[in-house]
Amino acid sequence: MSTSLQGRTAVVTGAGRGLGRAEALELARLGANVVVNDFGAPGRDGSGAVSAAPADETVAAILAEGGSAVAHYGDVADLDAARELVDLAVDRFGRLDVLVNNAGILRDRMVFSMSQDEWDSVVRVHLRGHFATTRAAAAHWRDRAKQSGAPVYGRIVNTSSEAFVAGSAGQPNYAAAKGGIVGLTLSCASALARYGVTSNVICPRARTRMTEDVFVGSMGAPDQGVDPLAPEHVSPLVGYLASPAAHHVNGQLFVVHGGMVAVLGQPPVLAKFDAAKDFFTPAELDEQLSPFYDARTPGDGYANLSVLGLTRDAAKGD
Repeated sequence: MSTSLQGRTAVVTGAGRGLGRAEALELARLGANVVVNDFGAPGRDGSGAVSAAPADETVAAILAEGGSAVAHYGDVADLDAARELVDLAVDRFGRLDVLVNNAGILRDRMVFSMSQDEWDSVVRVHLRGHFATTRAAAAHWRDRAKQSGAPVYGRIVNTSSEAFVAGSAGQPNYAAAKGGIVGLTLSCASALARYGVTSNVICPRARTRMTEDVFVGSMGAPDQGVDPLAPEHVSPLVGYLASPAAHHVNGQLFVVHGGMVAVLGQPPVLAKFDAAKDFFTPAELDEQLSPFYDARTPGDGYANLSVLGLTRDAAKGD
């Protein structure tokens, strides 16, 4: 099927810079009208001259390529602002078809040193921000489906992280929020399919302003050649998931970076233990569980560290 988004409208949050900007540009190149959200309105510098907001810069880049876009400066974690974001898409372009949730911040700290504000701010922007925009978009699509009596076209692409999959030690707030986003995505995939809406989630690895202190040293930007952590490695997958071609893709989790896309599957059930009677006793659990864990590698738990080693097989692409 087609990957064209001609005539459709997409909202991309956190699209002023980095990954969100690359995604907004990709969707516009596929033909979509784009509502570019990034927190912070235009301001004035020391001379009084108006300085463009990041969202305006992305809009300008889309317009320069012949696309159609409008800026939105609201806080996506605020339910009223999220509803206004959806309303802006409908009022300006007549419809909403795609929601890409990307906005986020980092406040890295070990769990024993993390402040309440560092926890709350990250969970608010990432998890509540995903919820607020999804709530507004889902209500819009449900109303349209009820009015027409038929499914609508709706695509949600959420942004999680390998920090959740692998359990990043110095990011308890970020990992928790990103894990919550996966749960939100799966719930929406089940709840909204009847209305024609798909909901998927990506775990991107990309070099952006937010991650500039993360990807350093051996993972720094190369002096020449293609940067394997360029955001442009991620945006084509977002374009695909937003398109008609992905109509049958729902409730899926992808890891994407450096010319590679990996599909993560269902967590396996490694073992099952049964009580001899109606209830377990601690001693009986010790008898059954302890030998199982004695035979396993220490630290080999639910976290999937193998995803951190996934790379593109160059032989396939050359």
